[in-house]
Amino acid sequence: MATTLLSIQILPRTPEGGELYSYVDRAIDVIKASGLPYRVGPLETTIEGELAELLDLVKRMNEAMTELGCPSVISQIKLYHNPQDGASMDRLLENYPGGR
Repeated sequence: MATTLLSIQILPRTPEGGELYSYVDRAIDVIKASGLPYRVGPLETTIEGELAELLDLVKRMNEAMTELGCPSVISQIKLYHNPQDGASMDRLLENYPGGR
């Protein structure tokens, strides 16, 4: 069972002020490639995993933005870390069936 949930909103400064969608799509591709469970939301994406692997994933997402030519990136993250009992999106949402 995973011990950590990480939610991220990535805000790249695009070259020449271009649109953001292709950059956000690339960040989500990095998440998909990780094989970790995730959910894309309207304002952020939440991922389940271990703390170290999630922080490394944030690093890879930022590096992907740099590789695409972004001069800077803001990554707003939230962490829920519960090494004793684990962390699960399903468990946190079990009382809110409409939110799944």
